[in-house]
Amino acid sequence: MIGNLKPLEIILIIAVILLLFGAKKLPDMARSLGKSARILKSEAKAMKKDDAAAATPTTETVAEPAPPQSTTARTIQAAPGDVTSSRPVNEPKPTTQA
Repeated sequence: MIGNLKPLEIILIIAVILLLFGAKKLPDMARSLGKSARILKSEAKAMKKDDAAAATPTTETVAEPAPPQSTTARTIQAAPGDVTSSRPVNEPKPTTQA
């Protein structure tokens, strides 16, 4: 269906989008769409890596206890090159000098 579009129809669609959203908002919308795509891609890679790590066979014996789980919370990091939405993971505590 999308492959059957003729050049005139594509130009008409672009003109309607320009009229609806305006030329000033389109770059911002495209930028935010790109950021969302990068975040989605990095999260999908992280999920695949987590699944691959969980699927690796381990040789555990009955007498050997399971290692303790880490108590640190997972954080979502910003996509590479995205400095506007990045935030510090752990804020340093202010130190007072007497």
